[in-house]
Amino acid sequence: MTHHPSPTRDRALEAARRLAGQVAGAMQADLSLRLWDGSVVPLGDQAPDDIRLVIAGPGALRSLILRPGLASLFRLFATGALAVEGGSPLDALDRIDHGRLMHLRKRLNLWAMARAALPLLLTPGDRSPTVPDWHDARDGEGQGHERRRDADFIRFHYDVGNDFYGLFLDPSMIYSSAVFPHEGAGLEEAQRHKLDLICRKLNLKPGQRLLDIGCGWGGLACHAARHYGARVQGVTLSPAQLEYGRAEVARQGLGDRVTLELVDYRDIDVEGVYDAVSQVEMFEHLGFRNHDAHFARVRRLLKPGGLYFHQASVRRGHGPADRNGAPRPTATTRTITRFIFPGGELDTLGMTTAALGRHGFEVLDVQTLREHFERTLRIWSERLYENREAAAALAGAPRTRLWLVYFALFARGFQRGAVNVHQTVARRHRAGGSGLPMNRAHLYAKSTAPPRPL
Repeated sequence: MTHHPSPTRDRALEAARRLAGQVAGAMQADLSLRLWDGSVVPLGDQAPDDIRLVIAGPGALRSLILRPGLASLFRLFATGALAVEGGSPLDALDRIDHGRLMHLRKRLNLWAMARAALPLLLTPGDRSPTVPDWHDARDGEGQGHERRRDADFIRFHYDVGNDFYGLFLDPSMIYSSAVFPHEGAGLEEAQRHKLDLICRKLNLKPGQRLLDIGCGWGGLACHAARHYGARVQGVTLSPAQLEYGRAEVARQGLGDRVTLELVDYRDIDVEGVYDAVSQVEMFEHLGFRNHDAHFARVRRLLKPGGLYFHQASVRRGHGPADRNGAPRPTATTRTITRFIFPGGELDTLGMTTAALGRHGFEVLDVQTLREHFERTLRIWSERLYENREAAAALAGAPRTRLWLVYFALFARGFQRGAVNVHQTVARRHRAGGSGLPMNRAHLYAKSTAPPRPL
């Protein structure tokens, strides 16, 4: 028996084509749209169809019409109701002019759009599937440490599975911005260079004690011990990371110099013990209300004159702020915290340096890595996309799709300068010289670290 589309669904398809045509005229993107019947609509006058946004059914469009915004897009991508074929979400986003996208609403005839959308709103059935919000967008927002579920937040993001992260990270499992020493450097070389740069900025010497807060899979801890002779204590809230990191410490024969623990650094009750403390992109998880406590704790842990390394992504520092000067959450940041980074809040560089000053630190050095993080994210995106079937088998197709969207959004965010990342070095104040060289030549010397394997 031959099945023919119902008149209602025919009208929905026609409505979708009209809507796509109006959007195309305003957006002029270099990609196309494939509707649920297989028809392709270009989203710009000269748009190719090698990369296509795919809409699985009228329910997906109806969801976007009734609840427009990034959160709806995340849900639709998670369920597969909205997809990209012919490339990754980042490939598709690169085909769209950001300025036109941000001002799309002003370019559209909203009355004409509403009339065109009416058949979609009246189409019965075919409701777009839903996915749960793993965390409420406001979960942890503006809360002190005692009310936040930081361990849950960290495990949600990092206990996806070591094998999942291994699909796109470098062999040392470094999940933070690389630093590319030259244009032709690959990810592995750039991450080795970054670890070496951190150790040099901390002026590490054999026998010195380093505390690595949020040590991840142990990459920095092993590097500092192996190449600089430091005695390293690394702490994490992720059991999956701890298991991997301890195995790596044993594999490299560093058990006498590296200790990794499942401990909240705020529970380390010592004073003036460490020569150096490092924090590499853990700070974003803490929340604004806990920043002062963080810097106070780090100061207490350090010896007088001890050095603190701080690498963190930040917002630009413009736009509305609360009464304490902290940036207000945007629709984008709330969506990211809901689906990817629960409890996360990005501060600004000014907030970081001001807080360091309040808590008895002397800021010695600040380096911007914005374009380095864009390149890092592009490599991660490419690798995860190439391994998307394996990733879906490990962590589920919804999470894999969302990670690809998250990489795309942040890569473009760093490209545009909407977000940034800085390495900041500060010293627990003590009268006298800092002990650092008078120039930066030592930071740019050839790396001491050979490629893996050992």
